[in-house]
Amino acid sequence: MSGEQHDFSHLDRAGRATAGVARSPRLAVMLTIGISVALAWLLLGAMAIRGAESRPAGAPGDTLLESLPGLPLPDFLDRFFALCLAPAPLAGLQAPALVLMWFLMAVATMLPSAAPLIRTYCEIADTARIKGEPVVHPLVLVGGYLATWLGASVGFTALTFAVYAFASSGRMLDPAVGLAGAAALLVAGLYQFSGLKQACLEKCRNPFSILFANWSAKPGRIFRLGLEQGVWCLGCCWALMLVMFAVGAMNVFWMALISLFTLIEKQTSGRVASRVAGTILLVWAAALLLVSA
Repeated sequence: MSGEQHDFSHLDRAGRATAGVARSPRLAVMLTIGISVALAWLLLGAMAIRGAESRPAGAPGDTLLESLPGLPLPDFLDRFFALCLAPAPLAGLQAPALVLMWFLMAVATMLPSAAPLIRTYCEIADTARIKGEPVVHPLVLVGGYLATWLGASVGFTALTFAVYAFASSGRMLDPAVGLAGAAALLVAGLYQFSGLKQACLEKCRNPFSILFANWSAKPGRIFRLGLEQGVWCLGCCWALMLVMFAVGAMNVFWMALISLFTLIEKQTSGRVASRVAGTILLVWAAALLLVSA
């Protein structure tokens, strides 16, 4: 008996709803992604509020953050926030905590832009399932995609320590000022005009042809396909993540702006959005250099 023929009428309403989700991989995957993104934003928002409360001098947006109600958090989250918001590098668990922080930022800002890729995979998988062909669950593809960003989070953590050592801007996650901040903006701005950026962007904009050409019923190959798509996405967006060093890694307003821009950039054709963003970043870098001179 196929999944479509099961009768769940004997279950209560909650049971029927659960069974319906279980029978629909597409719905289950999109719900999982939505919950993951919402949870990542919730944790990052709570950390940003904690950071605003602990800063001696208010940064832009701190007044709004401080006015938001604080959430009762378990002790392990308090310790996680304390490690990330420490005023200086610490031995022990700070590096893993910062890796997790950057990974949460990737889930919050980059996973929504991967939704078209995942939705397209689900549509192809549904067609294959109707034909009776074996299908790898879409979450395997998502796992590969996120594995790439987990690796990138390790790199961003190392860069966080390097920027702190070079900039000496007070606290670990404070905005990098002077040459460090200008360098981050300069690299991000120049990369927006590069051919590599556009090549990666084209791969992200055309998920159907890539998925169709690399279709497989082997979980290992689908996981690797997710890794590869994560690499293309990283190639599109790694430089934009550098902007977080110039504005402060816990600036949730800039996180939201980068997330929105990434989504727009991947859904529109041409280079207008990339070039406009690149120009703004280069002008910003030049202004920061002038102010710091």
